Amino acid sequence: MKVWIDQDLCTGDGLCEEICPSVFTLLDDGLAYVKDQDQVMNNPGGAAGQVLVPDDMEDAVTEAAEECPGECIFIEQD
Repeated sequence: MKVWIDQDLCTGDGLCEEICPSVFTLLDDGLAYVKDQDQVMNNPGGAAGQVLVPDDMEDAVTEAAEECPGECIFIEQD
């Protein structure tokens, strides 16, 4: 599973970071980004900044996508 965030749709609500802080983070611009361990995928963001989700995080990432008010989290199945 891979995940990415469309920052144009992000509301900056922070639910994704609350649910799965290992994969999602909010930056100073108020938008959410995915991260691969300590590397935040913000240059560029969007689909070009997708990360591979560890197997043990898949349920949390799916929950974050379902709870996201901006519907900006996109999951791609392998």
